[in-house]
Amino acid sequence: MNHRGVARLAALLVERGISVARFNFAYREKGSRRPDPMPVLRAAYETVVRQVRGEEKLVIGGRSMGGRVASMMAADGFPCDALLLVAYPLHPAGQPEKLRDAHLARIKVPVLCFNGTRDALCRKDLMERVLARTREWDMRWIEAADHSLARDDELRQIADAAAAWRVLQ
Repeated sequence: MNHRGVARLAALLVERGISVARFNFAYREKGSRRPDPMPVLRAAYETVVRQVRGEEKLVIGGRSMGGRVASMMAADGFPCDALLLVAYPLHPAGQPEKLRDAHLARIKVPVLCFNGTRDALCRKDLMERVLARTREWDMRWIEAADHSLARDDELRQIADAAAAWRVLQ
């Protein structure tokens, strides 16, 4: 949650009137780089959402793996109004044959997703093919950006688009 890009994007979203809750998964709090199993990640995410949920629209999402967890929750019917995904990891780096897309077509809420055109974890041609099976998915490609999406101009582009997103109006 203290990754420079994540913290900066959160600040930019708050400047635009969008409430943000950030958290670390337990494995990161323990100093590990190896993620917990998906059921543990999902349980942690759901706990945080229950703690912060207010009366306004609930948009869940995240950067990279956090966004993947949120997308799986939404696909399974977790009650939310939309998804905001940054650097969605469609496949492991160097392994485009291992797509992480089986659940995406089951998402029934609007999605706003940002990936760089040079993202090693999301080949554009593969994502475009996957998106043909989805609904209400607004895909935004940031030219020449990689998976980090941490440059200030990239983060401003994401924050501006999120603030203008019809779901948040």
